[in-house]
Amino acid sequence: MTSTARPWIKAGLPAGAYDVLTNGLPASRLWSLLLEVAETRAAGRRLSDLVGQWDRDRFVQPAIIDQRSLLEVDRHLLAAAAAFEALELSPVAPLGVCSIMGRASQNKVLSALRGTEVVSDPTNVLALECASRLRRDPASVVRLATAHRCVRAQEIPKQRGFTANFRIFCLASAGLERQNHAFLVEAVAEQMTIMTRALDRLEQHGFAFPDRRITVLATPERAALGDRVAAMLGGPVARDLLEHPYYNHGLRFQIAARSSDGHEIPLIDGGAFDWVARLTSNRRAVYVASGLGSQLVPLLFRRFTSPK
Repeated sequence: MTSTARPWIKAGLPAGAYDVLTNGLPASRLWSLLLEVAETRAAGRRLSDLVGQWDRDRFVQPAIIDQRSLLEVDRHLLAAAAAFEALELSPVAPLGVCSIMGRASQNKVLSALRGTEVVSDPTNVLALECASRLRRDPASVVRLATAHRCVRAQEIPKQRGFTANFRIFCLASAGLERQNHAFLVEAVAEQMTIMTRALDRLEQHGFAFPDRRITVLATPERAALGDRVAAMLGGPVARDLLEHPYYNHGLRFQIAARSSDGHEIPLIDGGAFDWVARLTSNRRAVYVASGLGSQLVPLLFRRFTSPK
């Protein structure tokens, strides 16, 4: 029998129905059943239901930033990552792509029909594409970039600029490890360099990122690798202990800057993961990914110009 932490969900269902839905039916039959349910539900809705949902549902709201501003930021970010192939992702990904790899609760994801979910983190999806390419050509080095609108179902932080749907710019690097962890160190340093270059480029086009703080975090076992990454970057780089289990390959980096309203914002986050190694069943496969909250750039980092 299938258990659930929310027993009220099964209230009113015939005995055994929940178990049939979760484990008993083949996937194809379950998706067909759910599609039929959705079609019936949709047919019973009224125009007033659509208007009411549009007004109150955080998942369907338009972006809080003008589209031209978002496209302007995306253009500069992608230009800074010219060495990375720019990939336009589908709005949906395989069901479980975040909960299986990133260990995130499926309740934080907008699950869809036909065995899919709305993309909530492009780095999980890019890992699938990297693994697919490495299986075809194990000797290749994969570098991918994307700018994507994501949806997350978790509680929204009570901070300006944070919404249920938001835009994020991501980098992903994958390849087989070389002697002395050379691939890992170089991939992390490369992404950090590109991200700082992206901020530099944006500063030439009306944005400002003062008081930047760059931090490399590593587990005790990876401390020497963290030192090597910091040394490759040059300039002021803080070092710290990595304790967050999400970054399960021992290295993480963060880049923060002061916003136009005076708050320090952690704008960029990245690190190394074992996802591609697991997807390819090859322990030598390394995966490094990072994200920049591009929606926050035009909202919080636009340079103020005094009127003449």
